[in-house]
Amino acid sequence: MSFEDYSGIWVFIEVKDGEVVPVSLELLGAGKELADKRGTELAGVLIGENVTHLADYLYEYGADAVYVYDDVIYKNYRTESYMKALLECCQKYKPEVILYGATSTGKDLASAVATDLPTGLTADSTILDIEEDTGLLLASRPAFGGNIMATILCKKYRPQMATVRPKVMKALTPEPGRTGRLIEETASIKEDDIRTKVLEIVQHTTKKVRIDEADIIVAGGKGLGSASGFQLIHDLAETLGGAVGASRDVVEAGWVEHHHQVGQTGVTVTPKIYFAIGISGAIQHIVGMQNSSLIIAINSDPAASIFQSSHYGIVGDAFEIVPLLIEQFKQAFNQEVIDHV
Repeated sequence: MSFEDYSGIWVFIEVKDGEVVPVSLELLGAGKELADKRGTELAGVLIGENVTHLADYLYEYGADAVYVYDDVIYKNYRTESYMKALLECCQKYKPEVILYGATSTGKDLASAVATDLPTGLTADSTILDIEEDTGLLLASRPAFGGNIMATILCKKYRPQMATVRPKVMKALTPEPGRTGRLIEETASIKEDDIRTKVLEIVQHTTKKVRIDEADIIVAGGKGLGSASGFQLIHDLAETLGGAVGASRDVVEAGWVEHHHQVGQTGVTVTPKIYFAIGISGAIQHIVGMQNSSLIIAINSDPAASIFQSSHYGIVGDAFEIVPLLIEQFKQAFNQEVIDHV
């Protein structure tokens, strides 16, 4: 294998309900930085039915080129059909790096492609960099329960591949009117070659809170002492009209359900305001909320790691501080109502 034959940074573009999934745009932003550092092209790989028109949208978000597999056989995601398309594209054009969103689709496809090529795959990366001279991808992620950051390299195989969780990277500001190259490829796989068939897609609605969509998150940790103490988090969240978040140890203790968990093994969030109350600040939690616009920490330990990742910090007893915040917020909201009457 000659590494000189491989060039370009690729992003697998995931499409759902006819629209580009946000993490794909975020990865175009990250991929653009890598491509510029290597002095190479950034390309998207777009697979689906009636998706060619989305290429213009991808150019605006940084793609220099878009490889398109547009066919009815790709209407619904199936590992075999998508893997076959991406494998053929890789073997024909030889990219140096391929990035995938760490969604259920992205993780399934990336692992299948890595196995067949074969090459390495770094899962759930939170930091991406590349060596300018060698093109070696530096994919970092928390390891050993979130206690350290490990940088994983793929020195012997190409392309290098990584999955990245949603909301970890930032999409570029779109540039209207930006154009690029469109490379249309033809599906070689036939329907009879695919062992799986999609018979029906059932949309099931639940009442679970999507904390990754909240503008305000109030998150609590084991510093609150007990499930009854954690009620303080619910009270402040309700006052602010925000969502409830939690650290891993709180979820493991059974105080709240898993869909409230923020961090490497939970949800990655980017709210406008993030309250971290009674949370120590372990790496595995920080990577899930570090891109929040404003982080406010409350902890009785002045040496708590969470303060290093916060914009504002309050050292003190949460059971004294939070009730005062709730009272002040309620007064402010009531005054705002009066002012508008």
